[in-house]
Amino acid sequence: MSQPAYERNGDPVAREDFYKIACDPNRHVAVEACAGAGKTWMLVSRILRALLEGAAPHEILAITFTKKAAGEMRQRLMEWLEQFAHASDEQLHKELLVRGVEPARARELCVPLRQLYGQLLAQGRPVQIRTFHSWFAALLRNAPMSVLETLGLPAGYELLEDDAPAIAQVWRPFQARLLREPEARADYEAVVAGHGRFQTENALTAALQRRVEFLLADGAGTVEASVPAFEVLYPELGGEDTPARVLRQPAVRARWLARAQALGQEKNKTPQKAAAAVIDAYALLDAAVSAAQLDEALQILRAGFFVKDEDRLTQHLLKVGAAQEAEPELQRLCAAQQQHEAWRYQQRLMRLTRLLIDEYAMLKRERGWVDMSDIERAALYLLADPVLGGWVQERLDARTRHLLIDEFQDTNPLQWQALHAWLGSYAGSGGGAVAPRLFIVGDPKQSIYRFRRAEPQVFKAAKAFVRELGGELLSCDHTRRNAPAVLTLVNQAMGEAQAQNDYEGFRAHTTESQETGSVRALPQIPRPDKPEKGADAPAVWRDSLTQPRVMPEETLRTQECRQAARWLAAQIAEGLRPQDIMVLARKRDRLAVMQEELRELGIPAQQPEKSELGDAPEVQDLVALLDALVSPAHDLSLARALKSPLFDVSDDDLIALALRQREHRAPWFDLLQQGQGLPPALQAIAPQLLRWKRWLDTLPPHDALHAIYDDGDVLARFVAAAPPTLRETARTKLQALLAAALQVDGARYATPYAFVRALKAGGVPAPALADADAVRLLTVHGAKGLEAGLVLLLDTDAPAQRAQSMGVLLDWPGEDEVPRCFIFLASESRVPPSVREALQVEEQARQREELNALYVALTRAQRGLVLSSVQPHQANGASWWQRLQAGCDSIAREDIPELAGPATARTPGVISLPVLPVFSALAPFAIKKGASQDAATPEARVGQAMHRLLEWAALDATGWSAAQVQRAGTEFGLDEAQARQAAAMALRILQGEGAWAWRSGEVAWQGNEVPVTLQGSVRRIDRLVRKMDGSWWVLDYKSAAQPQIQEELQSQLRDYCAAVQAACPGEPVRAAFLSAQGTLEEIK
Repeated sequence: MSQPAYERNGDPVAREDFYKIACDPNRHVAVEACAGAGKTWMLVSRILRALLEGAAPHEILAITFTKKAAGEMRQRLMEWLEQFAHASDEQLHKELLVRGVEPARARELCVPLRQLYGQLLAQGRPVQIRTFHSWFAALLRNAPMSVLETLGLPAGYELLEDDAPAIAQVWRPFQARLLREPEARADYEAVVAGHGRFQTENALTAALQRRVEFLLADGAGTVEASVPAFEVLYPELGGEDTPARVLRQPAVRARWLARAQALGQEKNKTPQKAAAAVIDAYALLDAAVSAAQLDEALQILRAGFFVKDEDRLTQHLLKVGAAQEAEPELQRLCAAQQQHEAWRYQQRLMRLTRLLIDEYAMLKRERGWVDMSDIERAALYLLADPVLGGWVQERLDARTRHLLIDEFQDTNPLQWQALHAWLGSYAGSGGGAVAPRLFIVGDPKQSIYRFRRAEPQVFKAAKAFVRELGGELLSCDHTRRNAPAVLTLVNQAMGEAQAQNDYEGFRAHTTESQETGSVRALPQIPRPDKPEKGADAPAVWRDSLTQPRVMPEETLRTQECRQAARWLAAQIAEGLRPQDIMVLARKRDRLAVMQEELRELGIPAQQPEKSELGDAPEVQDLVALLDALVSPAHDLSLARALKSPLFDVSDDDLIALALRQREHRAPWFDLLQQGQGLPPALQAIAPQLLRWKRWLDTLPPHDALHAIYDDGDVLARFVAAAPPTLRETARTKLQALLAAALQVDGARYATPYAFVRALKAGGVPAPALADADAVRLLTVHGAKGLEAGLVLLLDTDAPAQRAQSMGVLLDWPGEDEVPRCFIFLASESRVPPSVREALQVEEQARQREELNALYVALTRAQRGLVLSSVQPHQANGASWWQRLQAGCDSIAREDIPELAGPATARTPGVISLPVLPVFSALAPFAIKKGASQDAATPEARVGQAMHRLLEWAALDATGWSAAQVQRAGTEFGLDEAQARQAAAMALRILQGEGAWAWRSGEVAWQGNEVPVTLQGSVRRIDRLVRKMDGSWWVLDYKSAAQPQIQEELQSQLRDYCAAVQAACPGEPVRAAFLSAQGTLEEIK
């Protein structure tokens, strides 16, 4: 595994030549590189070389798929440039050589490379590093008004990054339109009659998710032609409105009745039943007055001859002559009937989807919304229109000399068609003098986002286009990430899949890693035997208040996660760090169980993927409280609030309250206010609940919630109730709930009831948490682009995916301008003849994506890989476990310790705070008047960035690097000018009247963001220093002028002083504001 694998246009190439071509900014290049090959390194290196070759920063456009990836790419470029600005000629020469620069030229470029950082900062126009959607949105912002009118988009719009809330609102106007249009209503009712309302809405939702593809296909006539009528496939049955009507023809009737007579003379019951089916079918045919009754007669005929799930004779008819004669004719009739039903379904869904998309467009226009699909469609229109396209292309060509696209395998056909419309005129011309130099890089083996409309076939079309431009195709199968043991398993699994024709395009990988590595498998969790039929298990009473209902699958899932957690705990006890561990699963449900099992063992774990705020238990408790206060009759919500850490009411007290309700038939809230006959603990709660309800009735939601937090010590109670490893998470999410009252939907809430409804509806994102010392729990999709020393895969022996229903089959190769087919498919179990080929293509694509997901999961592991599984109820020979287990070393069950508490390596000792003990101020509580400043305003975010820069300032610091300023700006969503403003404000504080607080000769101890607890809320002192004379200074940064004149700010600073004084009795404590004007304002 020591020889790297590099190719150029299909032929082997030396490593040095590979990078020389890949990083050359004057070539068109498409790179297909395996996981861990350094794809982003190549792209950023090419940007670096383009800058050295004289390209202006704004003439370089790099596109990726997520804001996070764009930020990381931008950060890497700036960090490189900053390092190179201080590097020696020898170091710079080496860096240029590895990026493919000729040795002599590298010597010449050392000085320009060192100066590049300063030049980039001086120019003030950064390299364009954007997502596809941000670039498309910029095109739309510059589009003529006529384009918006043509596309039906509002002139002034709000960009929806998540269209789920908008889609949820379209159903009511859609249903109203059905009531207004009888033909549309008939279509809808016919689909509902056949499939049910829930499934019908699933089908329409699937179509709405593919609305741009539908509009393009419908405009080209593709949707209507995707499922032809039955007479097209079966011309001999033409001229009838339904295939079953053919059975009425005299010749056909005579054949079937003759067969019935022959079958009736057979001795066995099955032929006799088939004969009876023929008689019954023809009795219905004779009486039928509608096409539906004719179809029912055909189904009777089919049931008499064929097995349930296939169009073939039953076992007992195989040797009966009359049945053998009837089989091909009946098969053809049934196939034609399936085709007819599929055609009718296609036509109805096509008409309904047109109406639904139209209603959705009107809804967006009314609300002033534009979604991501709109900007993709607008970009394609702008770039492909014969008139507008020339104007847009001229502007793009004038300012874009280099186009670079990362993770190209995640591109969807619409995005590629927009790019192709721009670049297509250069194909076959060698690029031309003004053609932007194209660089695309990706890995089709890591294409796992088809559910987000990504299409791996687009990569093939793009590579062919690069060749048309006269460019180079490069491939790299050499990784720097995986240890040999891990890579051997990757090569074995993917190679075997390819040998079995389940995969294509895989080439054996090589690795740079010198560590041996390991691949192991935990014992499979056995599935208990099914009880024998008739053997009823004895009934056992379950106390639903104390014992949750446990389903068999939940028990097995818990056993798997418990075993995996215990094994990980043993590894941690032997010295493995939690942050070096990644646990992957296909679905989130296992990750939640795994997190709980790790928590029980005292091992910190986090799920860094995006999650909803409403999923957090502590937030659910608070929402239940608010629900009970705004709707006092909601007893279940009140019960949850009473059981929460806010009140910690016992089960006995709750039962007493429930019994009291049976007697008086009144809501729990009212009974608590009456107080008679209730336990003392409940009587004490009543006044507090009433006070909180009064605040909710009279104050804005944020102010009322803030008052409840203070009055109820909400943060302190929940943090104290949480395990040590989850305390910071609980605190952060409760603070995010408070912020949501100001930030969700622009704070447009008239009443607390509306706020509660919005929280219950979901869609409020939870804050991103980053614990540097925690096990990472991720789905395979969420782990893409990440890596870890040890990767543990859960649920590797999952059953095969079930046949889907009420979906859409879409075939859109990258080289086609519109989809080739758009098929509404009711069920994949019974597929009409015209759709079978398309479904086979779709199943092959799913199988490839499943193997791609396996590849992604395996290649996250640097040194160690561990498999975990539960014995499936139905064997799946293609499961990950079956593909990998033979190549893994087995872990014996006895080698997994039985742990009854926290892992020894993580056993918490006495908690010690950095300087200050927890202190609760004794000042009387007062409800705040007016809402606090919205943290989402530009001014507030500039102030937050100023705080962050000061937090990063070391002793004797003179300022911050450009990379630090950019990083702070990125963290708080600032543009370049705002980031510079924050840096200037921070510098005035750093060099102003309080500059002594950062001088090593005057400060004996210093700390930033020092936590204290005030009235149950965790607050943080911006900067706490102890001077050489023994005095403590509490310093509070303020971006506003004259903070000392605001009584509320003074009161807060005095509270901080009281907390420090309590921790350091007898020592002098002073406090001051450091303003962004550079002043120090001491508070007495």
